Amino acid sequence: MTPALGSLSRHDILGWLLETDVRRLDALWSRTDEVRAANVGDEVHLRGLLEISNCCVRECHYCGLRAGSRGITRYRMTPAEILEGAKKAHRLGYGTVVLQAGEDPGLTADLIAEVVRSIKGETGLAVTLSLGEQDDDTLLQWRRAGADRYLLRFETSDADLFARIHPPLPGRASDRIGQLLRMRGMGYEIGTGVMVGIPGQRWRSLAGDLELFRRLDVDMIGVGPFIPSPHTPLGDHEGRLPDAEQVPNDELTTLKVIALARLLRPDANIPSTTALASIDPANGRELGLQRGANVVMPNVTPPKYRVLYEIYPSKTCIHETADVCRGCVERRILAIGRRLGKGPGGRAAHAAQRAGAGVQGAA
Repeated sequence: MTPALGSLSRHDILGWLLETDVRRLDALWSRTDEVRAANVGDEVHLRGLLEISNCCVRECHYCGLRAGSRGITRYRMTPAEILEGAKKAHRLGYGTVVLQAGEDPGLTADLIAEVVRSIKGETGLAVTLSLGEQDDDTLLQWRRAGADRYLLRFETSDADLFARIHPPLPGRASDRIGQLLRMRGMGYEIGTGVMVGIPGQRWRSLAGDLELFRRLDVDMIGVGPFIPSPHTPLGDHEGRLPDAEQVPNDELTTLKVIALARLLRPDANIPSTTALASIDPANGRELGLQRGANVVMPNVTPPKYRVLYEIYPSKTCIHETADVCRGCVERRILAIGRRLGKGPGGRAAHAAQRAGAGVQGAA
């Protein structure tokens, strides 16, 4: 049976997550690709990823950049370096630059606001921020400076699991869902996402993650496999459940989640992530695009910093220059019959394109 668009119940979602029949999965992939083409088209939008700092005050149990990690050389890019990275993304034809970092107090509200203004003024790129949990005054300042989007993964909808892997800062409880909703009110396009296969993640909670994507009506959805880091408590899979209960951190399950996310949020931007490419360098990025994704985020971080941004080991392409990454990504996209997107490629732009196509078709 082909999955129906938008009508998937929790029972349906769980069934597809557990599905092993190749013919039924082929029907899922086919339906997902149809929905992707109808809602966001065949263009693959490129976002230049700029990892501006690997400093972080958090102790998240899954992240290699956690404050307690030892043996890490920390860095923080200067405003001039960040602006140059954004200019590189612009020269390479990307419509968006993504500024990503840990929760780094050295990246002050004023510093980021000035960087955003400089990027908007000198390149015109859309700016996505991925700088962790922030207070509302800071988020509003960045939005007024010109930031277009904000990416904050809720990681898991299971409150108990989240509490185990994401210790709060002293006197400051995490409220990622609340922050996402407040940012929408500020005018941001909001993005979120999850890890697949976190030790302790049950199938029913992963189904709940997908339902939460639908309820939040998010603009961007990032899905990647959990890749253990030796610098973290979860590096040895601490907290892993018995196999029948534990969601695996494998490629097939990750692709199922991408596909179901596309069915539940047809017009969202969904990247084929670096983590997916890291566990399958040969085909992971392409399979993600063929299972519902429509975005790729080539890295424009200078290589001297890129090798230090080790959230997890064996990240793909950490030694390549931005120009080499750009050429590789283009060849991969064209090889599967897709084409490169132009412009910032926001969710509102997808809606406008669909409306324009409808008008043209009626003429």
